[in-house]
Amino acid sequence: MNSLNSEAFVLFGQHILWSDMIGNLFGLAALALGWRRSIWTWPVQFLAGLILFGAFFGHLTGSAGKQAVVMVVALYGWWQWQRGKGQSQDGHISVRFATWRERGAMVAAAAAGTVAVALLFKAYPTLSWDPWPDAYIFVGTIVAMYAQARGMVEFWFAWLLVDLVGVPLNFANGYAFSGFVYVIYGALVLWGMRDWWLRSREDARPVLEGAPA
Repeated sequence: MNSLNSEAFVLFGQHILWSDMIGNLFGLAALALGWRRSIWTWPVQFLAGLILFGAFFGHLTGSAGKQAVVMVVALYGWWQWQRGKGQSQDGHISVRFATWRERGAMVAAAAAGTVAVALLFKAYPTLSWDPWPDAYIFVGTIVAMYAQARGMVEFWFAWLLVDLVGVPLNFANGYAFSGFVYVIYGALVLWGMRDWWLRSREDARPVLEGAPA
């Protein structure tokens, strides 16, 4: 992993690491696969988390911990999508809007989780350089991936909220390529949100007896 932590190139005065670049390219591919509702989004997310874990481990322990949790949630997402294959009319997983109760639970979990993780980061300063924004991204990423695993359209809204903080934080911490990728994430999220939004309406339509699925 030492070779992956070496410098790949310099872009706009920012030093780009191989691990940062490769891990985030895999993350970008995983988001695109999630848009297409391909189950391969989860192995790719797992691999992205593994590479970024190596990039952060040893000097940004909090970020490395986030990637470890990302890998666990990726395994959960793989399991959920394996169970849900074939539920939609086109043979993929079915997507839907969350209920108000689910939304409330996710917002409450995100708020409580952010406070708890930020306090942990403040108690142990070596875990993070920026406790509150890092905690926000940490917890927001997990909430977004959970919503994705459950096929909720709100997954895309959660990613947008993560992007709003992720872009400046990555640039500030010297992870320029992560910052650039988060900008591209934003564009993909908007397209993916529209696609899942329309898809949720199609999946909700009843199939008439005798009509082709």
